[in-house]
Amino acid sequence: MIEKIINELKDKNVAILGFGMEGISSYNFIRKYSNQKLTIIDKNNITIKNPKLLEDKNLEIIYGDDYLNNLEKYDLVIKSPGVITKDIDVSNIKFTSQLQLLLKYNKDNVIGITATKGKSTTSTLTYEVLKSSNEKSLLVGNIGRAIFDDIDKMDEDTYVVVEMSALQLEFVTYSPHIAAIINLYEDHLDHAGSIEHYHHNKLNIFKFQNENDYAIYSKDIEPLNSYITDKYKAIKYGITLENKDDKNVTHIKDDYVTLNNKQLYNTKDERKLLGEHNLRNIMFVLTISQILNLDLEQVINTINNFKGLPHRLEYVCTLNDVIYYNDSIATIPDATINAIKSLEKVNTLIFGGMDRGISYQELIDFLNTGIVENLICMPTTGYKVADLITNKNVNVIKCEKLEDAVKIAKQVTKKQMICLLSPAASSYEYFKNFEEKGDTYKKLVKENN
Repeated sequence: MIEKIINELKDKNVAILGFGMEGISSYNFIRKYSNQKLTIIDKNNITIKNPKLLEDKNLEIIYGDDYLNNLEKYDLVIKSPGVITKDIDVSNIKFTSQLQLLLKYNKDNVIGITATKGKSTTSTLTYEVLKSSNEKSLLVGNIGRAIFDDIDKMDEDTYVVVEMSALQLEFVTYSPHIAAIINLYEDHLDHAGSIEHYHHNKLNIFKFQNENDYAIYSKDIEPLNSYITDKYKAIKYGITLENKDDKNVTHIKDDYVTLNNKQLYNTKDERKLLGEHNLRNIMFVLTISQILNLDLEQVINTINNFKGLPHRLEYVCTLNDVIYYNDSIATIPDATINAIKSLEKVNTLIFGGMDRGISYQELIDFLNTGIVENLICMPTTGYKVADLITNKNVNVIKCEKLEDAVKIAKQVTKKQMICLLSPAASSYEYFKNFEEKGDTYKKLVKENN
């Protein structure tokens, strides 16, 4: 595969667009095997942090506010996912990417997983199941590991689990052998421009599959279910939390996850992944394990012992008889609603963040039921929701800083109940990302007790 990729790039006018984690990975990969002429294009002057690039005599560096101009002059543009192109004409630009090149030359070994929410948990659990089943496997992609960083470990016996974002899927013309879409909600409108374009990007994970491939999707989530028509050629497996005993539909029957009349998993088993949404994630992993004929007993053992990932319904600690949870990954309303339903004993919710133009009506209606007694609302979306909470039994508090929000939460949360951080919005206004927000919350919770 490596030789084929290098041959595709050879003798071409190649640009690397974006020099973050993936752009650096692309540059290092090419330079390991070739000294061909390259151009790196980024909005920022990347040599400030990477002065050694100036020693590369076969490298041109372009930066500045007009960095997206003239991309059509290159034979190939290796695009990093973080570069947003929605405001330029891309019709004459020959984009490729690490994901595109992996799928072009190694698709049969790839298990691709995407979703608005749940893709990291499901991708990681799939990887852990493969690993515990003594299968050679790698976990790469949007999870935080560039594909090319592990490409030398990929052989014909290695499963490559790839978490795929909408931005990674936007320009692909190949799809993985096993592909899964867990859910599709309203999100990332600031990047995609519209919900239709965002969903279209996600569906590329199925678009180029053939009759020997597998497409796994939630049949009980709209509009995802309505998108899946005969135009997708793969063998289709549906996932539903309902009792729907159809062929190739993984469903719940008599408290068991069941597929084609085979009981796979007892939903009453004690597991560390809480909530209905995580049960759905587990059903996807079980379906993949059946397609791959993995040992079911070992799969179940791995599922039940999987602790989940940081910032996803993460137990922080219990202090002064109050239980603290961190769910900073919840950047859309549906995720916050699922978190509250999963934990059941949420007495205080800290939420709010950057306004990306998505609807909050469902969350407003949910919180107006009074299911959570204390709402600590933070800018910008939290303030907007606060003004629309009409239930007089709900204690609505506006708070600008997370430090103050945690202090108030410690004062108002009832004993033996839960204080939950679940923003229902992006963290970018005040934090670098959801990880920084979650880590800050955990630190503040444990301070001054």
